[in-house]
Amino acid sequence: MAHASAGDDGPLTPEERAHLSALRSATSLADLVDATGLDDPHEAYFAAKRRHRDLRGRRLAADPPPSDAPGAPTTVDGVAYRVHGVTHADTDAERAHVRGIASTAADEGAAVYCEQGIRSLYLGDVPVACAMDDYRRALRECARLDAESHLSALEHDGVDGLVADLTRVSDRFREATFALVEAGGEVYGDRFRRALGDLATAFTRGHEGAALADDYESFRLTRAAAEDPDRLPALVAYYDRAFLPQPVEREWLRAHDPELELVTHARNERMADYAVFHADADVDAVHLVVGAAHVPGVEYYLRRHRDGDRPLDGFAPL
Repeated sequence: MAHASAGDDGPLTPEERAHLSALRSATSLADLVDATGLDDPHEAYFAAKRRHRDLRGRRLAADPPPSDAPGAPTTVDGVAYRVHGVTHADTDAERAHVRGIASTAADEGAAVYCEQGIRSLYLGDVPVACAMDDYRRALRECARLDAESHLSALEHDGVDGLVADLTRVSDRFREATFALVEAGGEVYGDRFRRALGDLATAFTRGHEGAALADDYESFRLTRAAAEDPDRLPALVAYYDRAFLPQPVEREWLRAHDPELELVTHARNERMADYAVFHADADVDAVHLVVGAAHVPGVEYYLRRHRDGDRPLDGFAPL
């Protein structure tokens, strides 16, 4: 969700701009092999992640996103789509922030679409807000996989209950570890905190986590943004730096855990499709409220719709 225009690469050299462009236009791991000059797709993926984070970070640092607004809208068939990233940590500060988005949208005659689970958390009594079907669709696709499900034991309270359970179960150990790092930082300082955070990240996540930016830095930024929504743009910008293009991240994750791919990055595709499919002829603006980690992916697929590269043939809501 960069504030600068897509063609402005800030303080990068021509060679660095070309390299960043190659990384951001990749659609497969094979493309990363070409972009990095490494023969092994595994090595190319991690090298590309490091290089993208550096180059994209420097480009964004030259023109940081504003503290009070999402990125520039993506216009598809005359409708402007704005994607708002949140932590869905259920804090009073974030609740007021999300309800402010919905209130502004209502005043402007715009529509609001929410990642499934967010509407019930923050906007259950707001008529203008609509929950999408991203989790429901992900669970349906998981059920079709020829593999043992990680989710079957949790499917007992409906989709919204499952969302809550997934968050608690998958994050408990990682968040406890990172919380200890934060506490140590209060005593030994920020340099210690970051060094130990990097070590904790390497210890607590596998190959799957690399495709999710599931690390100490995202944890730290998420905690800060949950209490102060003015920090949400910094969190979204972090994910912008951390993620390679959606087809690449999805190919990587699908190879390591296809079910996890369906309940994470694949939902970005579904949310973009859902919003465009439901575009109302009387509405010229749509606000999408999604988890901060989903913003780069949802915007990626909205741009594909904008460019005419993503037809909705066969789309049907659940």
